[in-house]
Amino acid sequence: MRRRLPILFAVPVLLALGAGGWFLQQALAPANPAAPPVQAEGARVETIGGETVVVVPLDMQRASGITVSPLIAAQVRPALLAYASVIDPQPLFDLGTRLAAATAERKALRAQASVSAAQAARTQTLYEDDRNASQKNLQDARASAQSDQAKLAASEATLAGIQASMRQQFGARLALAAASPTVGPWPRLVAGQAAVLRVVVPSASALPDSLAFEAPAGGTLTGHRLSAAPQVDPVLQGAAWFYLVPAALPAGMRTLAHAASDRQDAAGVLVPDEAIVWYGDTRWTYVRTASERFTRRLVRSEVVAPGGVLVSAGLRAGESVVTRGAALLLSEEQRPHGIATLCKDPPECDD
Repeated sequence: MRRRLPILFAVPVLLALGAGGWFLQQALAPANPAAPPVQAEGARVETIGGETVVVVPLDMQRASGITVSPLIAAQVRPALLAYASVIDPQPLFDLGTRLAAATAERKALRAQASVSAAQAARTQTLYEDDRNASQKNLQDARASAQSDQAKLAASEATLAGIQASMRQQFGARLALAAASPTVGPWPRLVAGQAAVLRVVVPSASALPDSLAFEAPAGGTLTGHRLSAAPQVDPVLQGAAWFYLVPAALPAGMRTLAHAASDRQDAAGVLVPDEAIVWYGDTRWTYVRTASERFTRRLVRSEVVAPGGVLVSAGLRAGESVVTRGAALLLSEEQRPHGIATLCKDPPECDD
């Protein structure tokens, strides 16, 4: 009986200790346990209402420096806009070298033909003066004169062919410049101090004597008209003109030419240059349709204004366009989405 008493006393004590520990745990535990942390969602691309929309959270916009500006209504006097490209001068220089060589050869053959003709005339006089020259000498002099005349005619034909080739490829003004290599624009072209641009306009109307070309480093370069290009542009099917600019430009470089126009003012909204991104050889701009949504819109315009382009359709005054960070939005839109990878930085998985 005495052995069971400790056991009977121990059971209530253990129960009391367990209940006290449970109540203590409930008292110390927080009333509302914290939810597991949720990572912030990054930029994504969605299709809303048939439009491709780039969704960028506000905190990411601030971190990326994306800024917007409202479009304003404007009236601008339309300026003539034309596409231009720097021609490769090497074919022109090659023809100029051939032209100089042919010109020098013709000069030498002309002098030789003149001497042989005079010699034939003297031999003829001596032969008629009581046969002071033999008939064979007379025949040799005549043959030499005729041979020199034939060589002179061949050299003149070669020279004419080179000149015609130059006119057919580069116009009459550059052909004349190559014929006078010590004066005019030719010395500057050879020294790399000037460049020739081929300007294409959609119509056959004549361009003004001078145009303002967009320089690669910013600003403009003034070009002076040389002559009409004898060949139509195969892509734009428009008339082409050659212009000379006093600067060294890389061959094949494409740029735009601007000129004043006499047309009436055009109305629309002015899209600033910093809001334009080029994709597929076309101007685009990103419009903020909501606080975190951006949509790429096509910029349809042929009216160039100071600091931007004038758009009459597709955009409205008051809409906000991205003036800083548009290239980032374009990169995000074109980036492949929904591709799983085990590498944090996918380019590093190329190895």
